[in-house]
Amino acid sequence: MLSWFRRKPTDPQTPPPQPARPDAPAVAAADQADNAPPAAAALAEPPASAATAAVEPAAAAAGKPGWRQRIGSILTRDIAELFGRNPILDDALLDDIETALLTADVGVTASTQLVENLRKRMKAREFADARALLAALRGELLALLRPVAVPLHIDASKKPFVLLTIGVNGVGKTTTIGKLARRYKDEGRSLMLAAGDTFRAAAVAQLQAWGERNGVAVVAQGQNADAASVAFDALQAARARGTEVLIADTAGRLHTQGGLMDELAKVARVLRKLDAEAPHEVLMVIDGTTGQNAINQVRKFNEKIPVTGLVVTKLDGTAKGGVVFALAREFGIPIRYAGIGERPEDLRVFDAEAFVDALLPETLGNG
Repeated sequence: MLSWFRRKPTDPQTPPPQPARPDAPAVAAADQADNAPPAAAALAEPPASAATAAVEPAAAAAGKPGWRQRIGSILTRDIAELFGRNPILDDALLDDIETALLTADVGVTASTQLVENLRKRMKAREFADARALLAALRGELLALLRPVAVPLHIDASKKPFVLLTIGVNGVGKTTTIGKLARRYKDEGRSLMLAAGDTFRAAAVAQLQAWGERNGVAVVAQGQNADAASVAFDALQAARARGTEVLIADTAGRLHTQGGLMDELAKVARVLRKLDAEAPHEVLMVIDGTTGQNAINQVRKFNEKIPVTGLVVTKLDGTAKGGVVFALAREFGIPIRYAGIGERPEDLRVFDAEAFVDALLPETLGNG
């Protein structure tokens, strides 16, 4: 598979080494469960100098070129091969296009819909040549993505605006939180993080490292603490300080683990004890390399807690990219961000035009 970017062989969720975290003072207690006695939490208040410089890979360029630079696609290769030989406009060409879409993880339902739309238009003699068909394919792909390319709006009337991140193991939730913290801090927003991934070894320390790096306070308890209790404590602390945004981490869990999925719903239920509308955004992080399995993940998580936004990560590696179209076709859930690199700046607001251009450049049929 063609790929213009090679990922570093590192843990995708691990930030660069950071200075040691200062001792954290205690904050107010909170419920361990719905009716359990309170437990202590720690609010790590990083020094202003904590956001230190680190050696990182170069950020992707702004605009469409940056997306093309980072997203290498099997769809680009296969379609280039098809149209590079000046094909005849017939059913065989449409079958080849459908195969290319399926190979790129677009999925059976979305691929069939796309090709059938093209077939109807071809029979109506809308296409003068192969280039016109290619332009129509780009248009069909854009039509799938435009409705879900909806940026996340932080409602200033919700204070704090509570953003709960969810997803299976290893998709990059904690790294995504760190990058979001950087983005919101750069926008001048006050924010706080809640270290709710209390089951994974070193996950709390990892989020605290991101907090230090971005100069953001982190509410945490010890490993194996009740995640709902951590979220409750963080929301109390954020309200007391007048914080604008609270981002809560959660433990990675397989969508087939019923007990852990029930605990996820409990986090939302406990948050609503303090704010009846919380969480205001349930942001599910999807690994772009998982292909069609992402569909099952979203379906199962959405059954336990309504997902209001998606982040698709690791699109700069071996991801085929087509799963984004499948997600749009299946659920219509807004895609808020896309990860196209390792730096904080490489977590981009999802841009349908830039994404399609990266997978299927407009100039592809000009050779």
